[in-house]
Amino acid sequence: MARHLSAMKRARQNKKRKLRNLSRKTRVKGVVRDVRAALTRKNLEEATTALEKAAPVIAKVAGKGTLHWRTAARKISRLTKQVNALKSS
Repeated sequence: MARHLSAMKRARQNKKRKLRNLSRKTRVKGVVRDVRAALTRKNLEEATTALEKAAPVIAKVAGKGTLHWRTAARKISRLTKQVNALKSS
């Protein structure tokens, strides 16, 4: 356990950040799950709507530093690719 004031403050900050990041990552998982669920049902308009909601959420989480920007771009790209494949089929 931290004994110095600065170390105790750092521990408090880390705890807050961990909870905040966990919440954001859970939100990303939820919106990705919504898109994938619509894709498995082969519902194009639902998948498109879910993707339109998911992309800004993922980008915002990356902007806050919770996800790396390349990870976020990869997630958005792969989801978009799957939705476009559903459109073409």
